[in-house]
Amino acid sequence: MASNALARDVLWEAASGQHGYVTASQAEGLGVTRRALNQLAVRGTLEHASYGVYRFVKYPFDQADPYMRAVLWTGAREAALSHETALDLFEVSDINPGHIHMTVGVQRRIRRSGGVQYVVHRQDLHSEQITWWREVPIVKLATAIHQCVRFGTPTYLLSQAISNGHRHGRLTTSQRDELTALIDAGSAATTEGRI
Repeated sequence: MASNALARDVLWEAASGQHGYVTASQAEGLGVTRRALNQLAVRGTLEHASYGVYRFVKYPFDQADPYMRAVLWTGAREAALSHETALDLFEVSDINPGHIHMTVGVQRRIRRSGGVQYVVHRQDLHSEQITWWREVPIVKLATAIHQCVRFGTPTYLLSQAISNGHRHGRLTTSQRDELTALIDAGSAATTEGRI
């Protein structure tokens, strides 16, 4: 941090691309001490949002806030919204997840409090599997549907997501066909298991 820059201004710049949120580790990387961060919280400039995550009080709230807070809560740079949360945010099915689903790397271990509303999945994602939703990292629809098949999301919701995703241009025709075959194969295996 430049010697003449105020900690508040340095953090504001970082937080403005994250819906007003900044993490303690980001602050440290910007040269803002833990003491300065705590002083900003005591003064009411920042509020403690969750473990290691702070939010500028004056930053306007919007629909993406809980999702940005969730991704930052993980403390993982590779974290992205995923699974049923991605289906919901892409508005391609009638799914209504009870938790926020996120994916972090396979080797990542999260030992943080305050995550009861989150489901953390582990998978090493490639950059081409990730996109953005309102400045929050999120897996692309095809990846989310693959994840949901393994997770056990009801088939009718996945079929709806595939159909709507293709219609809205989020899935190519080949992705639609591949995902439909995947779901059909899973349904056939389930039916055979009941006979």
